[in-house]
Amino acid sequence: MIKYTEDHEWLRVEGDLATVGITVHAQDALGDVVFVDLPSIGSSFVQKDVAGVVESVKAAADVYMPVSGEVTEVNEALRDDPSLANSDPLGAGWFFKVKLSDASQLDALLDEAAYTQFAKEA
Repeated sequence: MIKYTEDHEWLRVEGDLATVGITVHAQDALGDVVFVDLPSIGSSFVQKDVAGVVESVKAAADVYMPVSGEVTEVNEALRDDPSLANSDPLGAGWFFKVKLSDASQLDALLDEAAYTQFAKEA
């Protein structure tokens, strides 16, 4: 299952783990990504906390934690090659994985159709 936030993050949920990244809309708005600051493995966040930063040639933007939980893995390949956030934002350009602490938070997130409509209006 894939969910989206109004802050332009996506998360792919598999059991109690979610892989998180920025959406195609977000990377389009940012332009060429040149740096990412990823959270530390083992860090815990509550929903809406700033979990990282993505910097482009145009701007810097916070990456928000879409759900509460603990970071279990970060994408070291993205740290080495931030352009993956542009070339494959929904695949190789993922940011981190989080173990969900409250799966009910997923219910308030957007599905693909709702996010697509939201992004058109953003």
